[in-house]
Amino acid sequence: MDNMLLNEKQDFRDHDSLEIAIVSDTHSDIDDSVVEFVKTCDIAIHAGDIGNMAVLNALQPKLSHIIAVSGNNDKPYLWEVKDWPVVKNLPETIQLELPGGKLTIEHGHEHDMMKPSHDDLRKTHNESRMIVYGHTHKQIIDDSDQSTWVVNPGAAGYTRTHGGSACLKLTINKQTDDWKLEAIRFAESQAPE
Repeated sequence: MDNMLLNEKQDFRDHDSLEIAIVSDTHSDIDDSVVEFVKTCDIAIHAGDIGNMAVLNALQPKLSHIIAVSGNNDKPYLWEVKDWPVVKNLPETIQLELPGGKLTIEHGHEHDMMKPSHDDLRKTHNESRMIVYGHTHKQIIDDSDQSTWVVNPGAAGYTRTHGGSACLKLTINKQTDDWKLEAIRFAESQAPE
């Protein structure tokens, strides 16, 4: 996508409303249903284990802004050589300023490789209204602490989807200071040949 704005903006407080697609763990293949869903949102977030440039190019939110962090599998030697400048410059963590609060994105594997600790994520990013992580491929919405939600969109590709590709949609209304989160799961399918 020629007009992709990868990590070019972190402050979206000037928007009255936002619809944000949240994806993770594509591992080089993104489900076509997720691609179509992202097109209906204003911006897209990818919480790591992207796998290649084709995945980022497939994400086409309305405002062209894609916010992406590196996952434990986003190493230059796993990407095509021509895309090394992109993967080398993916940050491990990004914090977005959104109407009504901060949203932090990281892959999560640094907070316990098998099952990232939500308590640890909250302590590390205690100023955030929402923390997005990936890594486990399991869709989770932990709103047990209303001041800081911890969420995982699940896998948006075809690897370990636990019942079908998944993602989240965050809808923000600046006037009401309302953040609404919707869990989305698509029918289980195989990667195209």
